Amino acid sequence: MSRGFVREGDQEEPPIIPPRAALPDGVINYVTPIGLKQLKNELEALENEIAQLSTTNETERRRELTVLNGKLDLLQERIAAARVLDPEQQPKDEIRFGATVTYRTHLNKAINTFQIVGVDEADLKLNKIAFVAPIAVAITGYKVGNVIDFKLGNETRKLEILEIKY
Repeated sequence: MSRGFVREGDQEEPPIIPPRAALPDGVINYVTPIGLKQLKNELEALENEIAQLSTTNETERRRELTVLNGKLDLLQERIAAARVLDPEQQPKDEIRFGATVTYRTHLNKAINTFQIVGVDEADLKLNKIAFVAPIAVAITGYKVGNVIDFKLGNETRKLEILEIKY
C-alpha cells in the first residue's frame, strides 16, 4: 500500500522489550534453588499482570500486551534453560557456584564479601554477583588462604581468600 493511504495517527512504534540479564552464548544457565524460586515467582507475577491488564485504550492495551508477552517469552526461555546447582552440594573447602566468599585486597586491606549466583539472581546491593562476572571466574576453584592475581582493567590486584561458606 502506498504511504499516501496511511494516516499518520495509525502508525505505531514497535514496543521495546527489555532484555533479561546477560548470559553469554553457549553458557549454561546455572541457578541456585532460591534463584529458580525467584524466577517462578516472577513468572507468576507476570502472568497475573497480563490477566489483570485493564487498559481501555485498544492501542495502549495492544502495546502493553506485546511488551508483557515478550517478557513472558524471555522468562519462560530462561526458566526452561535453568540448571539448578545446590550450593549445599558443592565442595565446602573450594570456591564454586553458590559460595559466599570473603576476601581481602592487598592494596588497601579492604575486606569484601559476596555470593556467586546465577545471572538473574545477581544484585550488587545484596552482594550477589553472577558466576560469569570476571571476579567470580577469577576466584573459582581457589581455597581459604590462597592469594589470587585479579586483573582489573590495566591493573592487577592481589586478593586473599579469607572465608568460604555455603
